[in-house]
Amino acid sequence: MKKIVCLILLVTAHLYPNAAVPKRIITLSAALTETADALGFGKNIVAVDVTSTYPAFVTKLPKVSNNRSVSAEGLIAFAPDLVLAPEGSVSKEVQYQLKSAGINFVNIKQAYSVNGALAFIRAVAAALQVAPKGEALAKQSELKIKQAIAGLKPVGGHLPKVLFIYARGTGTMLVAGKGTSMDAIITLSGGRNAVNEFNEFKPYTTEALIKANPEVILMFEFGYNSLGGINSILKMPGVGQTTAGKNKKIVQLDADLLVNFSVRLDQAITALNHKL
Repeated sequence: MKKIVCLILLVTAHLYPNAAVPKRIITLSAALTETADALGFGKNIVAVDVTSTYPAFVTKLPKVSNNRSVSAEGLIAFAPDLVLAPEGSVSKEVQYQLKSAGINFVNIKQAYSVNGALAFIRAVAAALQVAPKGEALAKQSELKIKQAIAGLKPVGGHLPKVLFIYARGTGTMLVAGKGTSMDAIITLSGGRNAVNEFNEFKPYTTEALIKANPEVILMFEFGYNSLGGINSILKMPGVGQTTAGKNKKIVQLDADLLVNFSVRLDQAITALNHKL
């Protein structure tokens, strides 16, 4: 344990040699926001991205943009001393402008697995200059995740086929394939993804839905509501021909809880397992 903490401190010192504990932070993903808060930096967050809704106080914070893209000017306006962003989400040009303005910018990689969640917590803590606290939080999270997995309730004696549909009204509907956060959380929660023919997300089609024949259709709460609720969803082409449709097994959960893969992963596993 002590060796791990020392190693993280050495790596942190190498990566951020002149960095101090940040006082004004911008977080550019829901996972980064809730992790920074869990590490005790909620009061230091001055602005967030549009996906950040948890904890509740975050909804009252300024948003750095009206969509997922950000500008250097929009970030600099909040006078941050640290900007945390998901890896690959901010252009090199914007990163250069921030660093030229004396603002520390850190990309954080996220992997959708238990180990990925723990590494994410440690990486955020390192960027915040509190690596020992991050190690303690990661260990605590690991224990909770193990307890959640050990407490999974069996679902009918088999792994139910679950199809995740991302929707923003009928005009935007995608299904989650392999390698996605939804594929990972479905598996961890005692189900199996009904789609294994492709990776990432692809447009929803009636043919693909019928072929997948899920036992459960899973949606984010906002997607479920954007389609008009269960009665409207059951009338969508192909839904009534699936086992999920016939049994009216259309479930919904909070998006941030399911996809963040950080300090609330244990809660996500338990919540989805109960829905299944």
